[in-house]
Amino acid sequence: MPVTKSAKKSLKTDRKRWARNLRVKAALKALVKNLHRAIDLKKGEEAKAILVKVTRALDRAASKGVIHKNTARRRKSRLAKKVNKLSTT
Repeated sequence: MPVTKSAKKSLKTDRKRWARNLRVKAALKALVKNLHRAIDLKKGEEAKAILVKVTRALDRAASKGVIHKNTARRRKSRLAKKVNKLSTT
C-alpha cells in the first residue's frame, strides 16, 4: 500500500483511469463484434452503419489515450477493408 500522500492520490487516479479504460475497451469490443456479425451475415448496409459508429468510437478512444492512435488507425483500416469487400461482392 502507498505511504505518501502523493502515492495515495496516484493510486486513486490510476484506479479511476483503469476502470474508465476498461469500460471503453469493452464497448469497443462489443461494437467490433456487432460489425463482424453483420459482415458474417452479409448485411452490407447494416455493416456500413455500424462501421461509422466503430470509427467514431475508435477515434474517441485514441484521442482520450485509451488506445494508441496508430492502433485505432490500423483497426479502422482493416474493418473498412472487410466492409468494402462485402459491398463489392
